Amino acid sequence: MTRGRLFGLVALALLLGAGGLWGSTRLDWASTTVQVTGHGAVGDVPLAVTGAQVAPVLVGLAVVAVAGVAAAIALSGIARRVLGVIVAAAGVGGVVLAVSAWVDPPSADEIPRLVGSAAGGAAAAPGATVATTAAPLLAVAGGLLVVAGGVLLLLADKRLPRMGARYDAPGTSRPVDPERTAWDELDSGVDPTTEGAFSRSDRAD
Repeated sequence: MTRGRLFGLVALALLLGAGGLWGSTRLDWASTTVQVTGHGAVGDVPLAVTGAQVAPVLVGLAVVAVAGVAAAIALSGIARRVLGVIVAAAGVGGVVLAVSAWVDPPSADEIPRLVGSAAGGAAAAPGATVATTAAPLLAVAGGLLVVAGGVLLLLADKRLPRMGARYDAPGTSRPVDPERTAWDELDSGVDPTTEGAFSRSDRAD
């Protein structure tokens, strides 16, 4: 796989993952029946709570995933690997939040509080139960895609394109920066202070 295609795969995973995380927050995650009192009448009406109300952090994690695409273009080496760890951690956080909310959804009493002022002071109807949807699974899928994108950034950094390399004219060599060379040596696991590193520098001279 070429460098460009590999980076495209990373970007696709992060963008699709961000879409899954954000999209799930727009859907209903759980619902119950609440009792509404007004104008002397009492009635039971259904009330649903969205992913954004149950787990608002998911929106921020989706933003992290999208920002990771732009940052991955500008960064390389150790910085891009650190970015990979951060992005993967965001994906794991999204999966954990979604699974937790699906396994342990809000109670009938909590849903009106999560909905807030839109519930108009409604309270859970006596004996009301909570019905859940499969919407959190979309967040789980999105989180896993973000994790995959972060892991690729971490493990395949050397195979990803570096910013600036594409602008070099064919057949031209860039001036050697000793400081940059030393950092590249460290990046590749070679100690630039060893005799082998100095001999390479001598040969280059």
